[in-house]
Amino acid sequence: MKFGGTSLSDPEKLRLAAGRAAVKRKKGFSVVLVLSAPGQVTDELCELASRITSRPGPREFDALLSTGENLSAALAAMALEA
Repeated sequence: MKFGGTSLSDPEKLRLAAGRAAVKRKKGFSVVLVLSAPGQVTDELCELASRITSRPGPREFDALLSTGENLSAALAAMALEA
């Protein structure tokens, strides 16, 4: 199941997305979640990087942007456990 940033933009929406996945799992489906960064997080990370340097290194920039998806994954795991 794929959830984009607007579906994860606040805790309630994230809980709803996790709940939808949990319902599918309870029905016997194997579920894989593909999660984007929460709404606006990627833009905020890009803005933060631009305040540091106008030319971030590709490796560091990729590492920075991936934190948005990691944030969603950690929060979704918490929601599923709850």
